[in-house]
Amino acid sequence: MKKLIVFLLFGGLVFACGQRREEEKAVFDGDRSGLLEDDSTVYGLACEGCNDSVVVLLPMNGGDPVNYDIIEARRKQKVHGQMKIGDWIGIVRNAEDSTVADLVIDLDELKGTWCYVVMPTLVKDVPDSIRDEYFIPREYGFSLKRQWTAQSVGYVREQKSVEDKSPVVYPRLLFFTGWHMLNGQLIVTSGEFEKDDDGNEMKIVSSRNDTCDILYLHEDSLVLGSEGATRSYYRRTNIDEINKEAREKAEKRLRESLGL
Repeated sequence: MKKLIVFLLFGGLVFACGQRREEEKAVFDGDRSGLLEDDSTVYGLACEGCNDSVVVLLPMNGGDPVNYDIIEARRKQKVHGQMKIGDWIGIVRNAEDSTVADLVIDLDELKGTWCYVVMPTLVKDVPDSIRDEYFIPREYGFSLKRQWTAQSVGYVREQKSVEDKSPVVYPRLLFFTGWHMLNGQLIVTSGEFEKDDDGNEMKIVSSRNDTCDILYLHEDSLVLGSEGATRSYYRRTNIDEINKEAREKAEKRLRESLGL
Protein backbone atom coordinates (compact mmCIF):
# COMPACT_ATOMS: atom_id res chain seq x y z
CA MET A 1 0.00 0.00 0.00
CA LYS A 2 2.84 2.43 0.87
CA LYS A 3 4.49 1.77 -2.48
CA LEU A 4 1.20 2.44 -4.25
CA ILE A 5 0.77 5.78 -2.43
CA VAL A 6 4.33 6.87 -3.27
CA PHE A 7 3.83 5.89 -6.91
CA LEU A 8 0.58 7.85 -7.16
CA LEU A 9 2.13 10.93 -5.55
CA PHE A 10 5.14 10.82 -7.86
CA GLY A 11 2.93 10.28 -10.88
CA GLY A 12 0.80 13.26 -9.91
CA LEU A 13 3.85 15.51 -9.62
CA VAL A 14 5.19 14.42 -13.00
CA PHE A 15 1.77 14.94 -14.60
CA ALA A 16 1.41 18.43 -13.09
CA CYS A 17 4.92 19.39 -14.18
CA GLY A 18 4.34 18.05 -17.68
CA GLN A 19 0.95 19.75 -17.97
CA ARG A 20 2.48 23.07 -16.95
CA ARG A 21 5.26 22.57 -19.47
CA GLU A 22 2.72 22.26 -22.29
CA GLU A 23 1.02 25.47 -21.16
CA GLU A 24 4.28 27.44 -21.07
CA LYS A 25 5.57 25.86 -24.29
CA ALA A 26 2.39 27.03 -26.00
CA VAL A 27 3.27 30.57 -24.94
CA PHE A 28 6.72 30.27 -26.51
CA ASP A 29 5.38 28.68 -29.68
CA GLY A 30 2.80 31.46 -30.00
CA ASP A 31 5.36 34.26 -29.63
CA ARG A 32 8.84 33.20 -30.73
CA SER A 33 9.85 36.87 -30.99
CA GLY A 34 9.95 36.97 -27.20
CA LEU A 35 13.03 34.72 -27.20
CA LEU A 36 15.97 36.91 -28.12
CA GLU A 37 18.43 35.51 -30.64
CA ASP A 38 21.51 35.84 -28.40
CA ASP A 39 19.77 34.61 -25.25
CA SER A 40 21.58 31.60 -23.81
CA THR A 41 19.13 31.19 -20.92
CA VAL A 42 17.79 27.66 -20.50
CA TYR A 43 14.06 27.71 -19.74
CA GLY A 44 11.96 25.06 -18.09
CA LEU A 45 9.94 24.06 -15.07
CA ALA A 46 11.14 23.44 -11.53
CA CYS A 47 10.57 19.81 -10.60
CA GLU A 48 10.67 17.54 -7.59
CA GLY A 49 14.12 17.52 -6.01
CA CYS A 50 14.92 21.23 -5.96
CA ASN A 51 16.76 22.24 -2.79
CA ASP A 52 19.45 24.62 -1.53
CA SER A 53 22.15 22.99 -3.62
CA VAL A 54 20.36 21.62 -6.69
CA VAL A 55 17.73 22.82 -9.14
CA VAL A 56 15.92 20.14 -11.13
CA LEU A 57 14.75 21.57 -14.47
CA LEU A 58 12.26 20.02 -16.87
CA PRO A 59 13.39 21.59 -20.20
CA MET A 60 10.84 23.45 -22.31
CA ASN A 61 12.06 21.68 -25.44
CA GLY A 62 11.31 18.26 -23.98
CA GLY A 63 13.48 15.54 -22.56
CA ASP A 64 14.15 14.32 -19.05
CA PRO A 65 14.66 16.56 -16.01
CA VAL A 66 18.21 17.93 -15.64
CA ASN A 67 20.03 18.56 -12.36
CA TYR A 68 22.02 21.78 -11.97
CA ASP A 69 24.45 22.46 -9.15
CA ILE A 70 23.62 25.86 -7.58
CA ILE A 71 25.88 25.83 -4.51
CA GLU A 72 28.21 28.53 -5.82
CA ALA A 73 25.33 30.54 -7.35
CA ARG A 74 23.54 30.60 -4.01
CA ARG A 75 26.74 31.62 -2.23
CA LYS A 76 27.04 34.56 -4.65
CA GLN A 77 23.34 35.41 -4.18
CA LYS A 78 22.56 34.52 -7.78
CA VAL A 79 19.53 32.34 -7.03
CA HIS A 80 16.49 34.61 -7.28
CA GLY A 81 13.09 33.48 -6.06
CA GLN A 82 11.77 30.41 -4.33
CA MET A 83 11.62 27.44 -6.69
CA LYS A 84 8.24 25.78 -6.29
CA ILE A 85 7.34 22.68 -8.24
CA GLY A 86 5.88 23.70 -11.60
CA ASP A 87 7.34 27.23 -11.58
CA TRP A 88 8.70 28.55 -14.87
CA ILE A 89 12.41 29.26 -14.32
CA GLY A 90 15.45 30.40 -16.28
CA ILE A 91 19.02 29.17 -15.83
CA VAL A 92 22.29 30.60 -17.08
CA ARG A 93 24.75 27.73 -17.25
CA ASN A 94 28.43 27.90 -16.38
CA ALA A 95 30.60 28.30 -19.48
CA GLU A 96 32.97 25.52 -18.43
CA ASP A 97 30.60 23.08 -16.74
CA SER A 98 27.09 22.80 -18.21
CA THR A 99 25.86 20.98 -15.09
CA VAL A 100 26.51 24.08 -12.97
CA ALA A 101 24.14 27.08 -12.93
CA ASP A 102 25.73 30.51 -12.56
CA LEU A 103 22.33 32.19 -12.24
CA VAL A 104 18.79 30.97 -11.51
CA ILE A 105 15.65 33.10 -11.78
CA ASP A 106 12.10 32.06 -10.88
CA LEU A 107 10.30 33.79 -13.76
CA ASP A 108 6.85 33.01 -12.39
CA GLU A 109 7.84 34.89 -9.23
CA LEU A 110 9.26 37.73 -11.32
CA LYS A 111 5.94 38.18 -13.09
CA GLY A 112 3.42 40.45 -11.40
CA THR A 113 3.04 44.12 -10.51
CA TRP A 114 6.00 45.94 -8.97
CA CYS A 115 5.86 49.48 -7.57
CA TYR A 116 8.01 52.16 -5.94
CA VAL A 117 7.11 55.52 -4.39
CA VAL A 118 7.81 58.90 -6.02
CA MET A 119 7.38 62.37 -4.57
CA PRO A 120 6.56 65.58 -6.48
CA THR A 121 8.77 68.63 -6.77
CA LEU A 122 7.44 72.02 -5.68
CA VAL A 123 7.60 74.45 -8.61
CA LYS A 124 6.06 77.54 -7.01
CA ASP A 125 5.54 78.90 -3.53
CA VAL A 126 2.11 78.30 -2.03
CA PRO A 127 0.66 78.31 1.50
CA ASP A 128 1.24 75.14 3.52
CA SER A 129 -2.46 74.24 3.38
CA ILE A 130 -2.41 74.20 -0.43
CA ARG A 131 0.96 72.48 -0.51
CA ASP A 132 -0.37 69.63 1.63
CA GLU A 133 -3.29 69.23 -0.76
CA TYR A 134 -0.95 68.65 -3.71
CA PHE A 135 2.09 67.08 -2.08
CA ILE A 136 0.81 63.49 -2.29
CA PRO A 137 3.18 60.54 -2.82
CA ARG A 138 2.44 58.40 -5.85
CA GLU A 139 3.26 54.84 -6.82
CA TYR A 140 4.93 54.14 -10.15
CA GLY A 141 5.72 50.75 -11.55
CA PHE A 142 5.00 48.03 -14.08
CA SER A 143 3.29 44.70 -14.51
CA LEU A 144 5.21 41.85 -16.15
CA LYS A 145 2.76 39.49 -17.83
CA ARG A 146 2.63 36.33 -19.92
CA GLN A 147 3.84 36.32 -23.52
CA TRP A 148 6.49 38.93 -22.69
CA THR A 149 4.01 41.80 -22.39
CA ALA A 150 4.26 44.59 -19.83
CA GLN A 151 2.04 47.42 -18.63
CA SER A 152 2.71 50.60 -16.70
CA VAL A 153 0.91 51.27 -13.44
CA GLY A 154 0.61 54.51 -11.53
CA TYR A 155 -0.90 56.85 -14.10
CA VAL A 156 -3.18 59.50 -12.59
CA ARG A 157 -5.45 61.15 -15.13
CA GLU A 158 -5.74 64.91 -14.74
CA GLN A 159 -7.27 67.57 -16.97
CA LYS A 160 -4.48 69.66 -18.51
CA SER A 161 -5.99 72.97 -17.41
CA VAL A 162 -6.02 71.72 -13.81
CA GLU A 163 -2.58 70.15 -14.08
CA ASP A 164 -1.07 73.41 -15.38
CA LYS A 165 -2.18 75.20 -12.22
CA SER A 166 -0.60 72.63 -9.94
CA PRO A 167 2.25 73.90 -7.73
CA VAL A 168 4.00 70.54 -8.02
CA VAL A 169 5.33 68.36 -10.81
CA TYR A 170 5.84 64.59 -10.69
CA PRO A 171 8.62 62.57 -12.34
CA ARG A 172 7.86 61.37 -15.86
CA LEU A 173 6.05 58.03 -15.98
CA LEU A 174 7.34 55.66 -18.64
CA PHE A 175 4.84 53.49 -20.51
CA PHE A 176 6.07 49.91 -20.43
CA THR A 177 5.04 47.60 -23.25
CA GLY A 178 7.18 44.46 -23.04
CA TRP A 179 9.93 42.53 -21.33
CA HIS A 180 12.48 39.89 -22.26
CA MET A 181 15.32 37.94 -20.71
CA LEU A 182 18.85 38.03 -22.12
CA ASN A 183 21.48 35.83 -20.48
CA GLY A 184 19.96 36.35 -17.05
CA GLN A 185 19.34 40.07 -17.41
CA LEU A 186 15.91 41.66 -17.54
CA ILE A 187 15.18 43.88 -20.54
CA VAL A 188 12.13 46.13 -20.27
CA THR A 189 10.72 48.00 -23.26
CA SER A 190 9.08 51.37 -22.75
CA GLY A 191 8.12 54.48 -24.69
CA GLU A 192 6.04 57.63 -24.61
CA PHE A 193 2.47 58.14 -25.72
CA GLU A 194 1.40 60.85 -28.12
CA LYS A 195 -1.76 61.49 -30.13
CA ASP A 196 -1.88 60.65 -33.82
CA ASP A 197 -2.26 63.30 -36.54
CA ASP A 198 -6.05 63.30 -36.10
CA GLY A 199 -5.68 63.91 -32.38
CA ASN A 200 -7.75 60.87 -31.52
CA GLU A 201 -5.77 57.71 -30.85
CA MET A 202 -2.62 57.48 -28.77
CA LYS A 203 0.48 55.78 -30.11
CA ILE A 204 3.80 54.83 -28.57
CA VAL A 205 6.87 56.71 -29.76
CA SER A 206 10.53 56.86 -28.73
CA SER A 207 10.60 53.19 -27.82
CA ARG A 208 13.63 52.15 -25.75
CA ASN A 209 15.04 49.05 -24.10
CA ASP A 210 16.55 49.21 -20.63
CA THR A 211 18.77 46.36 -19.46
CA CYS A 212 18.66 45.58 -15.74
CA ASP A 213 20.44 43.16 -13.44
CA ILE A 214 18.17 41.32 -11.04
CA LEU A 215 19.95 41.88 -7.73
CA TYR A 216 17.28 40.47 -5.42
CA LEU A 217 13.97 38.67 -5.81
CA HIS A 218 12.07 37.17 -2.92
CA GLU A 219 8.30 36.97 -2.50
CA ASP A 220 7.20 40.63 -2.32
CA SER A 221 10.56 42.34 -2.88
CA LEU A 222 12.52 43.07 -6.06
CA VAL A 223 15.75 45.03 -6.54
CA LEU A 224 16.97 45.96 -10.01
CA GLY A 225 20.28 47.52 -10.94
CA SER A 226 21.28 49.41 -14.07
CA GLU A 227 24.36 51.49 -14.88
CA GLY A 228 25.46 51.61 -11.26
CA ALA A 229 22.06 52.68 -9.87
CA THR A 230 19.62 50.45 -7.99
CA ARG A 231 15.89 50.65 -7.31
CA SER A 232 13.81 48.63 -4.88
CA TYR A 233 10.26 47.56 -5.68
CA TYR A 234 7.44 46.00 -3.68
CA ARG A 235 4.74 43.74 -5.06
CA ARG A 236 1.19 44.98 -5.55
CA THR A 237 -1.63 42.46 -5.88
CA ASN A 238 -4.55 44.89 -6.17
CA ILE A 239 -3.98 47.37 -9.02
CA ASP A 240 -7.15 49.28 -8.13
CA GLU A 241 -5.54 50.40 -4.87
CA ILE A 242 -2.53 51.97 -6.59
CA ASN A 243 -2.59 55.78 -6.20
CA LYS A 244 -6.14 55.65 -4.86
CA GLU A 245 -5.62 58.78 -2.74
CA ALA A 246 -3.95 60.66 -5.61
CA ARG A 247 -6.78 59.77 -8.00
CA GLU A 248 -9.41 60.90 -5.50
CA LYS A 249 -7.59 64.21 -5.04
CA ALA A 250 -7.37 64.71 -8.81
CA GLU A 251 -11.10 64.03 -9.23
CA LYS A 252 -11.86 66.47 -6.42
CA ARG A 253 -9.80 69.24 -8.06
CA LEU A 254 -11.50 68.57 -11.40
CA ARG A 255 -14.97 68.91 -9.84
CA GLU A 256 -13.92 72.14 -8.13
CA SER A 257 -12.60 73.59 -11.40
CA LEU A 258 -15.94 72.79 -13.06
CA GLY A 259 -17.86 74.36 -10.16
CA LEU A 260 -19.46 71.07 -9.16
